[in-house]
Amino acid sequence: MSLKGKGYWIWKIPSCENGDANAIANVAAAAGLTHLLIKIADGTNSYNIDSTGVDLVPPVIAAAHKKSIVCWGWQYVYGYDPIGEANKAIQRITQLGLDGYVIDAEAEYKQPGKSTAATTFMNQLRASLPNLPIALSSYRYPSYHPQFPWTAFLEKCDLNMPQVYWELNHNPGEQLIRSVNEFQSLVPFRPIVPAGAAYKSGTWAVTAADATEFLQTARSLNLEAANFWEWSNTRIYLPEVWKAISAYSWPVVPPPPDIAQQYIQALNTHDPNQVIALYGPSAVHVNSSRTIQGLTALRSWYNTFLGQVLPNATFHLTGYSGVGSTRHVTWTATSSLGSVNDGNDTLGIINDRIAYHYSFFSIKK
Repeated sequence: MSLKGKGYWIWKIPSCENGDANAIANVAAAAGLTHLLIKIADGTNSYNIDSTGVDLVPPVIAAAHKKSIVCWGWQYVYGYDPIGEANKAIQRITQLGLDGYVIDAEAEYKQPGKSTAATTFMNQLRASLPNLPIALSSYRYPSYHPQFPWTAFLEKCDLNMPQVYWELNHNPGEQLIRSVNEFQSLVPFRPIVPAGAAYKSGTWAVTAADATEFLQTARSLNLEAANFWEWSNTRIYLPEVWKAISAYSWPVVPPPPDIAQQYIQALNTHDPNQVIALYGPSAVHVNSSRTIQGLTALRSWYNTFLGQVLPNATFHLTGYSGVGSTRHVTWTATSSLGSVNDGNDTLGIINDRIAYHYSFFSIKK
C-alpha cells in the first residue's frame, strides 16, 4: 500500500489527545491526514503498552481505519540483536494488522560491522513479510553518514523516509531538495516520502511558514506523500503549525479498488476473462468438493459458474477484511436460478494477484 498525501508520526499515544483513540482519528481526519505512523516497538520491546499491560495501538488503528486513514507502525532499531528486533517487528505487525512498517535506524547503525546486522534484520523481516510495504527512516543527507548501511536496508525496502529536520534553520525547501538529490544518486533509489520537522527544541521552533514551504516543495518535486514529526509536540507547543499543515490542500488520487472489490466487479461483467485477469498463472481454487489449479481450469469453472450456476447474476460485496496478502470476502448474488446469501471467500494474494482462493456458497432456489 503506497502512501499518498499528508501524514503524522505518533510517538507516545498517551501524549496525543490524552490517549483518546477516537479523538486522534477525528483530529487527523479534520487535518486532512491520509496516514499515521505509530510507534509499535523499541528494539526487542513492544511500545505504546501502558503500565497495566494494555496495548494502546489497536484502538487508534481501528478508529483511524474508520476514517479511511492508513496506519503504519514504526520501530527504533539498534542492531545489537537484529533477529530479535526483526521477530518483534513481525509479531507486532501481524498482531496489529498494520498497513505498512517503518524502520527507524540511526546512530547505532553507524558503528563498525552494522551492515551485517542490517542484512540479517532485513532478511529475517522479509522472510516472514515478503509483500508488506516497508520504509527506511534515517538521516536526511547520506553524504554526511557514509558509515550507515544504506544499501543493506534500502535494497529490501519499498520507500525511503529521510528525516529532513531543518533544526536551527528555516530553509525546509532547500534542505528537502538537497536530500532528494543526494538519494537520487544513491543505489538503490527508492521513492521518497520525507519526514519534515514540526516541533519545538529549546529556543528554536518550526514556523507555520516552514511547514507550508516543506509541503509545497514536496509537491513541486512530485513526491506522492510527506509526513511530520511529531504529533504531541506540534499539538501542545505549535498550534499555528498544526493549523498550517491542516490548511494545506494535498490533492490525493483515490486509490484503486481493493482486489475484493475488483473481484465482485469482475463477476458482474459476466465475462470469465475479466475474472481470470485477477488471478496469478498458477492460482489454486478450492471449494468443498474439489481443488483446481491454473488459468485453464479456472476459466472452465467460471464459464460454468457464470453461465449455468448463476446465469446473469447480480453480485453484491457485503464486506471484506484483511490487508497485504489476505482477504476475507462476503457476498450475495441474485439470478434467475436462485440466490446466494452466504457467499464467503478467502483470497491469498501474491504480487497483487489471487494465488489461492477458497470459496463457499449455497444457492436458494
